[in-house]
Amino acid sequence: MRRVLRDNSLSLFFLLIFLASLMAQALVGHADFNNQQVAHQDPTVSVGRYVTSSAFLVDVMENWQSEYLQFTLFIVATVWLVQRGSTDSKPVDQVGTESDEKQMIGEHAKPDSPSWAKRGGWRLFVYSNSLVGVMATIWIGSWFAQLITGRIVYNAEQFDHNEAAINLWQYAGTSEFWNRTLQNWQSEFLAVASMVVFSIWLRQRGSPESKPVGAPHTTTGAEG
Repeated sequence: MRRVLRDNSLSLFFLLIFLASLMAQALVGHADFNNQQVAHQDPTVSVGRYVTSSAFLVDVMENWQSEYLQFTLFIVATVWLVQRGSTDSKPVDQVGTESDEKQMIGEHAKPDSPSWAKRGGWRLFVYSNSLVGVMATIWIGSWFAQLITGRIVYNAEQFDHNEAAINLWQYAGTSEFWNRTLQNWQSEFLAVASMVVFSIWLRQRGSPESKPVGAPHTTTGAEG
């Protein structure tokens, strides 16, 4: 058990703090929601009802979709784009999808390589792009979920103000939807740009997100 925990400690750590922060968001969000309900002389709701409501889910989905968009774009961009000196970039002379030998596919696959890496045709194509495919699917799915839940919340506010409800595609064109979307996108893009640039000159000993402490600033793609 100790070995399993050690070998999976990074993913387990982030899953645990994810669950803790999601629970905390649910609790404080529930309190804030009920405060607004009281202010508008509307009935309060239980925690269980709140966490299954669009009011809670739209906030969760708008953050999820921006995170997965960030990873989707970063995965694709780092195939073709480089940043000299950054640990988040591959070496500047390795732009592109790289050779079969370097990627260990087909006849260059190792005995313990994934089975689809040893094959050709559509299986190899699918597996070669499986990471970005899954990330993009989660991004699009969570973005669509944000669209659906956001419309429900928007129409509830319209009802409170005795105004007409709108359909899904009308909501997709509103400033409210795009404000929710873009305020998350811009922060994700800034965070990625900061990480790429800061890793040129700054270090964290022992982290694979940093170069070795003594590595020259121009060293690209090295892990510390």
